[in-house]
Amino acid sequence: MLPRVGRAASSTPLFNGRDLSGWHVVDGPESAFFVAENAICASPASTWPAWLSTDRQFENFDLRLEFFVGGWCDGGIYFAAPEHGRPSFCGYKVNIFQSVDEAPMTNSMGAIFPLVAPRKINVKNKREWNTMRIRFEWPRLQVWVNEEMIHDLDVSQNPELAHRLRKGYIGLEALSYPLKFRNVVIEELPSTDKWTLLYEKPEDIKQHWMITDNSERAPVRFEGYGPILWCDGSGNLGTKEMFADFELQLYIRGPHHHNSGVIFRSNGETTAIAGKYEIQVHNVPEAHYPTGSLYHYKRARYPQIEDEKWYLFQMGAKGKDCWVRINGETVLEYSDLKNLKPGRIELQAHRPGVWVEFKHIRVKPA
Repeated sequence: MLPRVGRAASSTPLFNGRDLSGWHVVDGPESAFFVAENAICASPASTWPAWLSTDRQFENFDLRLEFFVGGWCDGGIYFAAPEHGRPSFCGYKVNIFQSVDEAPMTNSMGAIFPLVAPRKINVKNKREWNTMRIRFEWPRLQVWVNEEMIHDLDVSQNPELAHRLRKGYIGLEALSYPLKFRNVVIEELPSTDKWTLLYEKPEDIKQHWMITDNSERAPVRFEGYGPILWCDGSGNLGTKEMFADFELQLYIRGPHHHNSGVIFRSNGETTAIAGKYEIQVHNVPEAHYPTGSLYHYKRARYPQIEDEKWYLFQMGAKGKDCWVRINGETVLEYSDLKNLKPGRIELQAHRPGVWVEFKHIRVKPA
């Protein structure tokens, strides 16, 4: 048996060895994970997309754990995983696989799945415990398996990783194989990701927002219901503050064929396309400008979003460039913005009688 994973004096156990306090199953039944012999065990019900998530989110950290490989297995460790959306696209996954591939691949043991192959593969796969350490201090990501470094990356230099979440949940994935995990401890490192929260609670509407466009025929309504910002009618809710170069992050959901938008660099004019830009929120695959499109300028590659389910919306604007990511997939890149002046960020309600909801709205300079 391997010795316990080494831990810093300031580290904290994430698993108490007795039960799943501090954890919860996502996208699967409660039976997907259980505790036996002081280890977190995966059951046959842990099939994809089920995974086990921490209750808390973490940003920069040093995580250490042990995992048991007893034959064919497939799973991984998630981190910076989203509240909604695909953990290995919005956040990161270190792959767990039993095979000692001769040439490391992007789906090998230890890969930053499915993008970056490890330096080497040194998994112990004959019913043995292995150690793993993940140190994430953005933009530096380091991973060790069995005390050997297999990654030392600057994720900001990888276009597929640069805009992934920097804070999120830590998770265990097993794909229905009998993986086991134990001695899970974490040392939290200082935060470096500074956001301005634009909406987390109803009081934030008065502090950060104002109605910037309203229809007499179908007056717009933006209401705060706890952490949810709900809208209906026809009109816009705009920030009081102006933004030029920024990154924006939020979750959105709507019913069948909803129609909304996220407007940026708005000059306050309701009709002038040249004075503002709109990222379309319209879940119709065959639409002229579906979700993620830069309305009037460039059609997005349609993301696979589902009716009435939350999805992660990320966008950035810097100078002439803008990009949009939906559930961790880059669906739009555009490099010919003409209006470079600061303007409002606006949320649009565009189809009266069809609600749209937003939550966890935050912004930071780009």
